[in-house]
Amino acid sequence: MSKASSKKSSVDKVREHLNRCGVAIEVMELDESTRTAALAAEAVGSPLGAIVKSLVFLADGKPVLVLVAGDKRADHKKLEKILKARRVMIADADQVREATGFAIGGVPPVAHKVKLSTFIDKNLGRFETLYAAAGSPRAVFPISYEKLVEITGGQLADVTED
Repeated sequence: MSKASSKKSSVDKVREHLNRCGVAIEVMELDESTRTAALAAEAVGSPLGAIVKSLVFLADGKPVLVLVAGDKRADHKKLEKILKARRVMIADADQVREATGFAIGGVPPVAHKVKLSTFIDKNLGRFETLYAAAGSPRAVFPISYEKLVEITGGQLADVTED
């Protein structure tokens, strides 16, 4: 067995994390891309807002995770105030991978390399079922808002543009 084939996939890491959390959720691996919120919504047949965007921001250089509804945009000024940071900026692809262990387009809300401070936009609570990335741009998992808050340990906040 080669090194590459014995290495756990990103999706397997998410599955294992969900199992460790005691969450009976099936990760859906799809033929269609789920790389963007719009593509994910189309692939699973859900409203755009039911897609969880896992965004990594740098608050004064420190990575934080912000979970936002697919039909909303994160507001840098609100994040600066909530995080008590002088400067908040979106992380680039390398910074996202460094902070989470996952590539943009497949960043899940859990199973990161290190525990990130997580902020969950209250707008996600509008939906009974949410869909979050599961480690690859073709994998998602369904989850309730309450369970998402529970397994991420996230802090509820108003982090989106009005």
